[in-house]
Amino acid sequence: MKAKLLLRENTHIMNPNYIFVYGTLRRDANSEMHQLLAKYAEFVDDATYQGKLYKIDYYPGAVPSDNPSDAVQGEVYRLHQADVAVLLLDQYEEFGPEFPEPNEFIRKNNRFCSKTDARLLHGFMSTTIPSQAWN
Repeated sequence: MKAKLLLRENTHIMNPNYIFVYGTLRRDANSEMHQLLAKYAEFVDDATYQGKLYKIDYYPGAVPSDNPSDAVQGEVYRLHQADVAVLLLDQYEEFGPEFPEPNEFIRKNNRFCSKTDARLLHGFMSTTIPSQAWN
């Protein structure tokens, strides 16, 4: 159901239309929701996020980590219709005021690192609320 550093100088790209996905939203998951994401977004690159991945149920959740060796593998997409795509993803991840509290996921602006050229990208990512994460 739910769907995550190397740094070089001057490689920061600030763009709220990027989204980092991990788990069931990745291309290799070949899920219905990935197909929907592909309709509203363009694949940019494989990427990593400094965090830890947990199995919540049959889907993963990511939490940030202070340890640089912790890396969540994922993919970065450039959203063409961010308002539509984010609304659909929020529904998929059961995030928002219409869902019972506490939500398992929160959407935040995070940074992630492109694998091909080590660009540091900023964009949306759903992370697990730490109290909801367990091994």
